[in-house]
Amino acid sequence: MSKKIVVTGAAGFIGSRLTELLLEKGYEVCAFDRYNSFNSFGWLDSSKYKKDIKFLFGDIRDYETILKNFKGINSVIHLAALVGIPYSYEAPLSYIKTNIEGTYNILEAAKKLNFENTLITSTSEVYGTAQKIPINENHPLVGQSPYSASKIAADQISLSYFKSFELPVKIVRPFNTFGPRQSLRAIIPQIILQLLSKKKHIYFGNINPTRDLTYVDDTCNGFIEILKKKKFYGRVTNIGSNNEISVENLIYKISKIIGVKKKIIIEKKRIRPEASEVERLVCDNSFLVENSNWKPKFSLNDGLVQTVNWIKSESIKYDKENNYII
Repeated sequence: MSKKIVVTGAAGFIGSRLTELLLEKGYEVCAFDRYNSFNSFGWLDSSKYKKDIKFLFGDIRDYETILKNFKGINSVIHLAALVGIPYSYEAPLSYIKTNIEGTYNILEAAKKLNFENTLITSTSEVYGTAQKIPINENHPLVGQSPYSASKIAADQISLSYFKSFELPVKIVRPFNTFGPRQSLRAIIPQIILQLLSKKKHIYFGNINPTRDLTYVDDTCNGFIEILKKKKFYGRVTNIGSNNEISVENLIYKISKIIGVKKKIIIEKKRIRPEASEVERLVCDNSFLVENSNWKPKFSLNDGLVQTVNWIKSESIKYDKENNYII
């Protein structure tokens, strides 16, 4: 297998770490991300590997740009997407254009350029609330938000390209990933920031849902194992820890790590619409474990310690009351 690969969404949380790990394993990596007037490549701007990366700017919604930039490359890992669930309630069409049409453009370019590997990033949100535990790749797909519906559509179009055109497609379906570089709007950074702030209480929505949490390095190594193995062509593959924790217990665990305890205040404005809330996600990772050399190396506690230390080390902006902006 050729080791020249393009990663879309490479400037982001998972994409930047995946790019670094691919470089460490000897791959030649092109980092593709959305054009911006600052000529910034996000987290890769400060990466020690920056000089080893070929940077490409463009937009996954623009097929001609993708086709031009991807010439001479042999494989793609497609991570670029709109991922925020709350914003998908406000702007569902944006998710259709980016997540569905953008994935179509990647598939068409991969078909035109005869790629050896086309990895499409899915999400555990496509399963909706678990109907059986743990969730394997055959679990029904339920679009409980415009975001998850757009990802279901992208996954199905991708699998159709494997069946219709023999395009070497692999669907990678991570459960909830966390760690350094994650958006501060995500649940774990939110918990940490609120506990570190000078406010007496912490504010959340529904704290009952459970999630299967995987440290970012474990998720990225799962991508690389799937990339290497022919077994995963035309298949969906979960990446997760096969454990679950409620948001409430997650708050208590992080409180213990930081050494700060605060009262939890439930705010209605932070609660998802009732029928849209995914109540329980637990990964069955046996397909990946049994067909590769992958297994999680980071415990939840170890990963949380790493994340707390990262947030503490970052320069966080303050508001007028000297509280962390959240």
